[in-house]
Amino acid sequence: MSLLHTPPNRPAGKSIQLMSTCLCDAFYADVAQATVEVLEFLGCDIELPDGQTCCGQPAFNSGDWANSRKVVRHTAKVFAGDKPIVVPSGSCAAMIFHGAPLEFEKEADLPVIRALADRTWELLDFIVHGLGVTEWPGKFDAKITVHRSCHLRGTKSPEAMATLLDSIEGLQVEPIDETEQCCGFGGTFAVTFPNISNSMGTLKIEKLIACKPDIVAAADMGCMMHFGGMMEKQGLPQKRMHVAQILRDSLKNAGKI
Repeated sequence: MSLLHTPPNRPAGKSIQLMSTCLCDAFYADVAQATVEVLEFLGCDIELPDGQTCCGQPAFNSGDWANSRKVVRHTAKVFAGDKPIVVPSGSCAAMIFHGAPLEFEKEADLPVIRALADRTWELLDFIVHGLGVTEWPGKFDAKITVHRSCHLRGTKSPEAMATLLDSIEGLQVEPIDETEQCCGFGGTFAVTFPNISNSMGTLKIEKLIACKPDIVAAADMGCMMHFGGMMEKQGLPQKRMHVAQILRDSLKNAGKI
């Protein structure tokens, strides 16, 4: 059982800071755009702090906590203040609200990092449990399967994701076998143990496409990049979408934005 948890009593106002993540910056710009459009539809005032880089997870996962702490300290400076920090990636959010406090346990600036952690939300968790949105007024005619990334375990994000997706008119969310199975990415794990990672990814893809969905969805871009690349190499036709893109496109289909 994962010890991962989301901080209690997090601020949840509509004036927020967006951590767009390095993966959005490098590979998934439209996920960041979709996140902005979704949050603006919900009435949020969005600040995108300059100077944001990485959450520090690659170094953290490699055991290089000294360099990871440098990145997290930079993040704490960039995201100064008391506004909620919203992150459209489960693993990046979990790094801030779970990994960072772990690696700062013996550091003098732990209170600063805990304050950062206590303001951080994964996007879907924020929409449902922060803003209280339990029905999504969109329309999306498609059959999808959903990958629940490892970093969502022990948080309220899977529940939030299901709540939103299940409420979209026309969207058919198909269950998959071995829901908790990892995609095999694990950040630097995929580089250190490529054969194991590839085997895990192959198994995950088999489960995700068994029902022949139109779309494979996820709320973590690291996972999407990993199994998405494998699917492309296999010539599989299923489109991959971040849940934020589905929420945004469903609003467009319903004429809401």
